[in-house]
Amino acid sequence: MGRFDGKVAFITGAGSGIGRASAMRFSEEGAAVMCADIDIEGAQQTAATISEHGKPAAAIKLDVVDKGAVEQALLQTVKELGGLNVIYNNAGIGGGQGWDAVIGVNLTGVYNGLFYGCRLLAERGGGSIVSTASIAGLVGLMAPPIPDAPPMEYGSGGYQASKGAVVQLTRQFALTYAARGVRVNAVAPGYIVTPMTALIRENDGWTEFLEQLHPLARLGQPEEIAAAAAFLASDDASFITGVTLPVDGGYTAR
Repeated sequence: MGRFDGKVAFITGAGSGIGRASAMRFSEEGAAVMCADIDIEGAQQTAATISEHGKPAAAIKLDVVDKGAVEQALLQTVKELGGLNVIYNNAGIGGGQGWDAVIGVNLTGVYNGLFYGCRLLAERGGGSIVSTASIAGLVGLMAPPIPDAPPMEYGSGGYQASKGAVVQLTRQFALTYAARGVRVNAVAPGYIVTPMTALIRENDGWTEFLEQLHPLARLGQPEEIAAAAAFLASDDASFITGVTLPVDGGYTAR
């Protein structure tokens, strides 16, 4: 018996990285999975991989900044997969893409998923929502000691601001919807080996520097975040809500 047998999970950013690993994890544990991503080809590839293993899955193109599209995608999931029990607001972008874009995807996108997701789950009798925050929403991030590093550009800090806000939204929606049977939590990954961190890891010496920031002396893998998200979404976490769980190799324990 899987923890999500007979349940339906909706996952954003499912086309790669943590989102893809999470879609696979939820499917392995019994869920039918709607793979949502602005990169529809990536989402379709994830869904196809799940289907190849004989499990139900579908894909949908979604820009999480578009609140109407988010609402419709959730309703489409109910219609196409027969229900909705778990929502994982995972879609996100890195901090180098400008303030407005980062706040749009990382904060507004999560807010849209929480707003429409909580409302729909409450109407359907309850459920669980997990969002991807970050260690950047809990502590400041260390930068390599480069004496001649250029000054911060306008928009720097948008990633940290967006992820800190996700932590607060998690608390607020958890309190607002607890009485209606909806649990709301978040995971806060450390540095993970994903396409988002690829550019950083390509710089000479940066991977070693980042590894040293984690007491476990390595970077995390997408599957490790997927495991944490699955735990928080499952009935094993039935008395947990409003929590942001660091999955960071000890980064925030300093």
